[in-house]
Parts: sequence; structure tokens; C-alpha cells
Amino acid sequence: MGRNQIGDYLGTNHDSHGCKLDQALNDADRFIEKLASGDNEFTSIDHFLDLIDSEIGVYELREDTAKFGLNMEEEASFFEAVKRLSMITYKLEELPSDSGVSSCFNRAGSIHHSAMLLFEYEFRALLDNSKQSTNISTDGPSGDSKTEEEFPYLSAESLAIMDRIASTMIFAGYEAECCFAYSCLRLKALDAELSKLSFENINVEDAERMSWESLEVEIGNWIKIMKHCTSNLFSGERKLSNSVFSEHLSTAQRLFCKLATSLTTRLLNFPNALVLPRQYSTEKLFKFLDIYEALRDLKKVDIGNYLLAMEFVSETSLVQCRIGETAVSIFSQLEDSIKNDNAGRIPVAGGAVHPLTRYTLNYIKYACEYKDTLEQVFRKHDEMNGSSVEKDKQNDIGNSNGSPSASPFALKLMEVIDLLDANIEMKSKLYKSLSLRYIFLMNNGRYILQKIKESTEIHGMMCHSWLRKRSSEIRRNHKMYQRETWSNVLQTLNHEGVQVNGKVSKAILKERFKNFNILFDEILKTQSHWVVNDEQLKSELKVSISSVMIPTYRSFVGRYQSYFYSSKQAGKFIKYQPEDMEELIEQLFEGNTTSMVRR
Repeated sequence: MGRNQIGDYLGTNHDSHGCKLDQALNDADRFIEKLASGDNEFTSIDHFLDLIDSEIGVYELREDTAKFGLNMEEEASFFEAVKRLSMITYKLEELPSDSGVSSCFNRAGSIHHSAMLLFEYEFRALLDNSKQSTNISTDGPSGDSKTEEEFPYLSAESLAIMDRIASTMIFAGYEAECCFAYSCLRLKALDAELSKLSFENINVEDAERMSWESLEVEIGNWIKIMKHCTSNLFSGERKLSNSVFSEHLSTAQRLFCKLATSLTTRLLNFPNALVLPRQYSTEKLFKFLDIYEALRDLKKVDIGNYLLAMEFVSETSLVQCRIGETAVSIFSQLEDSIKNDNAGRIPVAGGAVHPLTRYTLNYIKYACEYKDTLEQVFRKHDEMNGSSVEKDKQNDIGNSNGSPSASPFALKLMEVIDLLDANIEMKSKLYKSLSLRYIFLMNNGRYILQKIKESTEIHGMMCHSWLRKRSSEIRRNHKMYQRETWSNVLQTLNHEGVQVNGKVSKAILKERFKNFNILFDEILKTQSHWVVNDEQLKSELKVSISSVMIPTYRSFVGRYQSYFYSSKQAGKFIKYQPEDMEELIEQLFEGNTTSMVRR
């Protein structure tokens, strides 16, 4: 029966048509049984083949993406009929070839191939007609977060039809054709999705030509795309493949794995391009850590146990490792910048905290917001380089305090701060005044210690013995400052040597008060301009000065002021009253730019 007779043959009564399909299925089953028993009555299948051929013609005349889904009951019978046709072609192919077998096989095979073409065409049409939406949260004009439809979007009806087509094609031996069509169209859809998200396939040459500002924009966009892939895109693709190949989940998994690997290979081109062409300054570290974290999340995506999945993990790990090594290299430049910091030969005014100290500690504090990532980066770096020296340092630091070994990143932080200490020590020698040198060292030492204590992340990594050593160093500089600054002043207030032959010498007494006034005036004049940034340190210094100077001066004045003939004479030599000393000492270390008003 030719396809021009389809209308007459099928008629318009759906019930009658369904009965004909059911009868044809019974005819096909009987034919298959006869073939198995050796009874080869090939003409008995002609009616079945005519009906299937006619059905294919009906579906071919329908519009694209609407060939199925109009009458689910009839279509179910049609799909079953095609499966019977597949079984018949298998059986005929196994029979010894003769004219009857060849004729029946050729006709059945031709109709079978037409059915597969019909299915593949509709499969492609349905899959290619999916809405390509992004599912990225965005902030609307009012600040409200809204989310677009899930990618990829296909109706439940379309998914059911594709699932049935895929199952029938795989049963018929057309799995390769079905999978090829699926892979091609999903790759096309994923490419379109990346284009929507403004993905640029940047290679090494492109990266070399681009400014950092441009690369920074691309890094931000790449990270956004990666987050979209790991949180939405991959899960959407897995769900789609499982829906389309619900009866063949191993096939679904393999197809998803292939798509995920293909997409990842494209996405990894960009971070690969970043690690090769140039050196990056220390400020660029944080963007590379963002990339590292995005790759870490990508590695967590489970795409199966196939060889491709192993390649996926291996390739992602390799790129992540390269990014990690770049991060180590960038962080190490912090050490180089400290070593090479010779910014002039002019000391910081007033012994204040040096800009290098502020920069280094603020940089470390910000870096430690990525503490877990940097721990992982430096641990991997040590593993790759087999750093036994670093392990010895870790054990030494840990054992000296009876605590666990310091991590590679913690070691690196301590090395950087020790290096900063050495630089600050060198810069302190620019001060001609030893007292100011100790103020400078205390300022920088206290700033470092306070920044460490303020950051839970940094403080948690530092060994207790190392922190105690830093505190001890600040106390040592405090004592050295007091000795250098106030020992000569206190010497003028020493009771020894004031008497000659058992009597108080007025000349010596006048000389003592005169020298005290000169020394104390000079200290007030100069050290009121000096700066102590940390309020606690400033208070500690003033308290320690007051606790020694005030009682000593009060005792000396109280004992010897009566040796002057008059209050006028006493006022000439006793310039400051004991009750004024505390107020005067309070003027120290305030960074005053105006001269002290002398009393």
C-alpha cells in the first residue's frame, strides 16, 4: 500500500485505527514466533509493514516539534510497532539469505530506517527548541533578588516524547545516532549559554595584550560563569540527560560526563592563559585566589566514574595547581618588596609606624581572609617541591612550644614578619637619637602585634613562643628607651654627691637643678613632637616615666628647696613644681607641631 492511500487506509475513526494497530502488533508477534520456529511465511507481515509505512507518512506530514504528543495512546502503539519492526529486522538478519528473506529484509529495513530518521528528526527538533534561559540571580531596580527560569527548560511533554524516542532508537540499535544528535545540540545550547553570559575565549596571546584592568573584568565575569556552572548548569544538564535517557541511565551519565568535560575544557583556557605570560604585583593575589576557589568548587562536581571524568578531575587539578603556584609566586613578591624597600634615607617623622609596616600587615590581614585557601595552596606547594627544610622548621617551631607543627602558610607569614622586623631594625638606624630609635621600634612592634591579635585568622596561626618573643622585644625596647632617655635626668636628682664635707653644697645643688631643667626641657621640647600611635603603649610609657620621675623629683625638691635663701631664688633654680610634672609628662608623644609653651 502506497503513502498516497494513507487517508483511505487509516480512515478517520480513532478507535478503528487503534484496533488496526493492535491487530498489526499481534500479526508482528506471530510472525516473530514463526521465524523463531523456522516457518518463513514472509507475506504474512506485509499488512504490518504497510501500516507502519503509512503511520510514518502521517507523522512526517505534521509540523516540526508537533509530530508527537497529540494522541498518546495511538503514539504508544506506534512506538511499540516500531520496536516490533526492530525485532523483525534483527531476526531476518540472522536467517540464511535467499530471495524471500532478502526481499522481506530489504523492505522491513527500509521502513525501519525511515522510522529512525523520523525519530531523530523529531528528537533534534524538540531538543533544539528548548528555551535557553540563564537562572542567574540578579538585583532588580528595587534591590530585590530575582531568578530567571532554570536552564535548560523543556516541558514535561517534550521530555516524555524524547525519552520514548531515545529508548526506541537505542532498542533499535541506533544509540550512536541518538547520542550524537543529543551531544551536538547540547553543546550548541551550552555555547549559546556561555555567549549569553559574555564568555570570552581568551588565549595566552590575548592575555598578554590586555591591561590588568581588562583582565580583572574578565576574571570577575569568569568566576561568575564558573559559579553558575557549578551551582546550576551542570545540575541542569545532569537532570536533562537523566530525563531524556531515563531507561538508560549509564548512557545518560556518559553523555553528561562528555558534555561537562567539553564545557570545562573551554572554561579552563582562561585561567591557563593567565599563568603564563607575565609577573603580577602583590595586589593581584586576591583575584588568583578567587580563581583557585572557583576551580576547587569545580572539582567537587561529580560527573561519574568514566575515563572522561578522571580526565576532567585531572585537567581541573592541573590548572588549579598552576593558579596555586602563581599565587605562591605573587605572595613571595611581598618578601621581595620588603627586602628591596629602600624608600629614601629619610626616617619617618616622630618615630611613627612606617608605611611599609602598615602596608605589610594590612596586606597579610586581607590575605588571611583567604586563610583556608592559602593553607591549601602552600601545603600543595610544599608537597610538589618536597620541602624537607620547611618541614624541619615546622617541627622546630612546634616542638619549642610543645604545640603541633606550624602549617606551611603560617611559616611563611612568620618569615614575612621576621623579614619586616629586620627591615624596620635597619630603618631605625636612620634616627640619630637612640631614644627616638627605640620609640620607632616600639611603635612598629606594637602595631604588628596588635594587628595579629585583632585578626582571629592570623593569631590562630602564630606559635605562642613566636608571639611571646615579639612581646619581649617590645618590653626590651621600652627599657632601652627609658635608660637612654631618663637615666641622665635621674642622675641629676641623685642625693649622692650633693654634700661636701658633710654639708649640702649650694653650688652643686644649683648645678644639679640647672642640669635637670636643661635636660627635662630638651626632652619636653623634642619628645612632645614624637608619635606613639598605640594608645595603650603611649599610656604605658607615660605611666612608667611618671612612676620613676615624679616621686624622685618630689623627694629631691622637698629635701633641698629650703637651702635657697628666698622663694625668688628657689624659683630661679626650681623651674617645675612636683605637682606640675604629671601634666608635663602627659605632653609627651602627642606629635605636637607647635613648640611647647615654657613655664
